[in-house]
Amino acid sequence: MSQFEALGLSPRLLKSLASLGYEVPTPIQAQAIPLILRGRDLMGLAQTGTGKTAAFGLPLIHHLMAEHARPDARSCRSLILAPTRELANQIADNLRGFTRGTPLTVTVVVGGASLNVQTRNLQRGTDILVATPGRLLDLIERRAVTLAAARFLVLDEADQMLDMGFIHALRRIAPLLAKPRQTLLFSATMPKQMAELSAAYLHDPERVQVSPPGKAADKITQEVHFVTQAGKTALLKELLAKHPNSLSLVFARTKHGAERLMKSLVAEGFRAASIHGNKSQGQRDRALKGFREGQIRILVATDVAARGIDIPDVRQVYNYDLPEVAENYVHRIGRTARAGKDGTAIAFCTPGDIGLLRAVEKIMGIKVAVASGEVPPESAAAPKARSAGRGNHGGGNTAAKPRRQRSRARRGPSRKAA
Repeated sequence: MSQFEALGLSPRLLKSLASLGYEVPTPIQAQAIPLILRGRDLMGLAQTGTGKTAAFGLPLIHHLMAEHARPDARSCRSLILAPTRELANQIADNLRGFTRGTPLTVTVVVGGASLNVQTRNLQRGTDILVATPGRLLDLIERRAVTLAAARFLVLDEADQMLDMGFIHALRRIAPLLAKPRQTLLFSATMPKQMAELSAAYLHDPERVQVSPPGKAADKITQEVHFVTQAGKTALLKELLAKHPNSLSLVFARTKHGAERLMKSLVAEGFRAASIHGNKSQGQRDRALKGFREGQIRILVATDVAARGIDIPDVRQVYNYDLPEVAENYVHRIGRTARAGKDGTAIAFCTPGDIGLLRAVEKIMGIKVAVASGEVPPESAAAPKARSAGRGNHGGGNTAAKPRRQRSRARRGPSRKAA
């Protein structure tokens, strides 16, 4: 008996897992799958790269296959919500692998793709709908899809949904699903607002936690370089040159900053590309494909654009700019040390960012090792990092904005951002 068989999955699913090379369930899979098979609502706390998609995807597929039903036109039998198009596409790709050889269908709807094409794809209905909240609401308003038959709801990367302000979209979407339903919530961190989200959408949930929220994977080595703002690019190039054959992911705080940095790297002969909100879906897909295949060695990204990256061979993650939301640091460095491999997380800290670094260290429960530079005085610190869940994604202090701009900032993100 395989270890997956012991979890109670169907023989057909076990055959698919064997063909995909799955042998031993990860801790989150071993704990979550039996509970989901029993029909329990669940809150799963686990870092990225721990097998969360299979943890909810396998029992979901098991349930759908056992019902021997087909979806009605323009309907779905289950709904998975993800905060970004990259993550939604990654989830859909994984689920298609699990459902190969079965009659189940997987459909993904995200921003940046044709609404008309997505409407046509939904005409016959789908068993599993993977969506970003904004695009899903667009399709619901066009009457391209109904959720009344969906008896399973999965909220993946729920902490990031909170940070991006999608709580308002969730409040509109959730009542449209069938009742009763089974709801699963997965997150890498545990901001205070997560308890409110759980209370609102989960019924008597089981809680599965395979690592303390906010802690990095054991195989990630973390270090910080204290450097001036003007010296960051030269330092990055110096460090990248030491690992010419490694895949490196570099995080910048803004779209324009990411693009400028990428162009500077390319000008020096580095094989680099960028993904951010100003890139089309096709440009993002090509950059990720080149990075995954090794044609691109350095990928410069913003937080939102990088959420769907699942590439086991990323060896270094550079925090060129420290995140303004401290919990995002956990998501960033979770892009390395995946599938049991080692990785290194390198942070650059300017004198004005010492407060951001201290906020990161607080949620991580560690002191990041100093690799170079002098630690600036704490008095040089800029305002502390924000906590996740405020819906003011993009950061910055709004105090200096004119009244009209401040009002606009509170409305949450445009649905096109999804």
